Amino acid sequence: MKNLFLLIAICLIPTLIISQETLQWRGENRDGIYHETGLLKQWPSGGPELLWHFDELGVGHASAAVTDKIIYTSGTIDGTGFVVALTHEGNQIWKSDYGKEWVESWDGVRTTPLVTEDKLYFMSAYGVLYCMNKENGKKIWEVDLMNQYGGINIKWGVTENLVIYKDKVFCTVGGNENNVIALNKETGKLIWTNKGNGEISAYCSPTVINHDNKHILITQTANSILGFDAELGNLLWSHTQTNKYSVHANTPIYHDGQIYIVSGYGKGGIMLKLSDDGNSVTELWRNPDINHKSGGFVLIKGRLYGAVDRGTGWHCIDWNTGKTLYSADIFKSGNIIYADGMLYCYSENGEVALVEPGENEFNVISKFNVPFGKKQHWAHLVIYNKRLYVRHGNSLMVYSIGK
Repeated sequence: MKNLFLLIAICLIPTLIISQETLQWRGENRDGIYHETGLLKQWPSGGPELLWHFDELGVGHASAAVTDKIIYTSGTIDGTGFVVALTHEGNQIWKSDYGKEWVESWDGVRTTPLVTEDKLYFMSAYGVLYCMNKENGKKIWEVDLMNQYGGINIKWGVTENLVIYKDKVFCTVGGNENNVIALNKETGKLIWTNKGNGEISAYCSPTVINHDNKHILITQTANSILGFDAELGNLLWSHTQTNKYSVHANTPIYHDGQIYIVSGYGKGGIMLKLSDDGNSVTELWRNPDINHKSGGFVLIKGRLYGAVDRGTGWHCIDWNTGKTLYSADIFKSGNIIYADGMLYCYSENGEVALVEPGENEFNVISKFNVPFGKKQHWAHLVIYNKRLYVRHGNSLMVYSIGK
């Protein structure tokens, strides 16, 4: 059971289209969709061509944030966390140590750097938010959320992949008074704070959506799904969402006035409908089939795709009705992204699969085993410029997947 607990505490864990200049967790819109074309529809035996691998990341579960010039990710060595910048040939440009990082159960850095304009933002497992110069890794400012805002850390450490809207970077502090806050992205100074429901955070990486020109920050705390006015900070609505261990690591997605959220430990997915003014929500349906704690899910042409919490089941669910359309045992559960008509699935036992989402079934086209790295296969896949980025513990592997 302990292993299951910490599975959520990984990279985990967010759908407003943010500027093309912003590179972040699970892609441009935080929904696992990568807008690439011209990709291979089948891989050679043994997998696509491995271009290079970098094996000095230390322990951790962060994905890569890839720009046209630099690749950023993070790691932990001997209890010290760092952000590292690499060239597209796999050479280190700089490495910036930021301080103490998680060395307890499931040791290693949890979150992926967020890169926008000239800055990089990052959250440690101890709830310290850092802003760095993206060109050289020099620290610009830092805020200790636990000490400065009365935050309460959670058992397996903060795993919040940061999100930015306009001049604000949002954080789920989890304190009684300062539960969710917005800081100025240039200075780290407080813009607004809200008590929320006074619950501890729940490993969730939030998202900001645009609902009829109203921007809403959506996140989860221990027992609640929360919607805040992203500009003003007032709590618009709250909806109860509980599971056995108060773990809700997946990022919500928004489409056509509705919000879909998945929690692990058997809880599964819930669909909420926003009122026209965005000030309330109504529950439409629940389906327990897609229930992975931290592997995410994708929405493609009115269908949701994702994995079970434990086992080998992967499911396709109708967005409107919540009905499971089909299921298959592809391989052990894991994380999922999508690009150019295909699903990319990365299992917890180290297999990567290229899967076609058919009308009535999953068509597994190709598979390969990840050859480098140690410990857990928890970092989410990334696609950029016809390359697939696969993180396994201390190693980042880059594959050519273009035609």
